[in-house]
Amino acid sequence: MNWRQQLQIALDPARSIEIEDERHFAVDTHRAAAVLIPITDRAEPGVILTQRPTWLRSHAGQVAFPGGKVDEGDENAIAAALREAHEELCIPPAMVEVIGVADTYFSGSGYRIAPVIGVIPADLALQPNPEEVEDYFEVPLAFLLDPANSVRKEASWNGQQRSYYDMQWGERRIWGVTAGIIANLVRRMA
Repeated sequence: MNWRQQLQIALDPARSIEIEDERHFAVDTHRAAAVLIPITDRAEPGVILTQRPTWLRSHAGQVAFPGGKVDEGDENAIAAALREAHEELCIPPAMVEVIGVADTYFSGSGYRIAPVIGVIPADLALQPNPEEVEDYFEVPLAFLLDPANSVRKEASWNGQQRSYYDMQWGERRIWGVTAGIIANLVRRMA
């Protein structure tokens, strides 16, 4: 069975897993958001991640999947993820083969995030939008899905103790919501 088939089976909504997210933080409502987990179509696939500009008001300098809020004009979370990936990295929606949607992730900052998993051509020319993306890079899918590469940490945030996942890929730190979405996907793949 290849990696694409493994992902399709893992995303079966009938499979029940324990979801870990930040829904327990005192947020009254969660606004709809979506991210694209763009997997490169190659024998050893990778995942494209973005580095947010350091001057942004929220999540400055953090590593993230391309994505954002679901707008009124978006048909659904998949459409929103594809639109955002196009805005951030110029990934044409028609070039994304959507495999499915992973488990919704509730963030402590008030978002209900739908992680859309899609396959993109291996050497697609990406063009980061400097208003939203400082840089982008590719991490091997096998690295992200290996639980040994993720460390569970704790910190105090807004007066509450917070548990989160943290991964180091070279000089890049993948943590918080992005690492949490990956951790849920790892549990789904087990």
